[in-house]
Amino acid sequence: QVQLVESGGGLVQAGGSLRLSCATSGTFSPNVMGWFRQAPGKEREFVAGITWSGSSTVYADSLKGRFTISRDNAKNTEYLQMNVLQPEDTAVYYCAARRRGYSAVVSTTTEYDYWGQGTQVTVSS
Repeated sequence: QVQLVESGGGLVQAGGSLRLSCATSGTFSPNVMGWFRQAPGKEREFVAGITWSGSSTVYADSLKGRFTISRDNAKNTEYLQMNVLQPEDTAVYYCAARRRGYSAVVSTTTEYDYWGQGTQVTVSS
């Protein structure tokens, strides 16, 4: 069974940093993984995505430069480093993965097949 488990969320002051982690189940090694977030009353939105090698990454335009996605395949773990956090970054952050047959990073929620339970990130002003 495919499982994705996020960790690392919490409360941080504006300007601070957090690093989120997403661990996959031992038998699941997706080629494409990503991060999405959803604020109260808002649609779930794309944050970043990454391919197996880590050489191909895609970011939401508004977040590029502050957020960095990476992965450690030996640990079956995906990371999201978030810097210079702002109150508008407050949301539930979700780890996601595409089926193993896909190889391209995409930004649409419906193109991802597996999801973690989410981890809350709250940024205070």
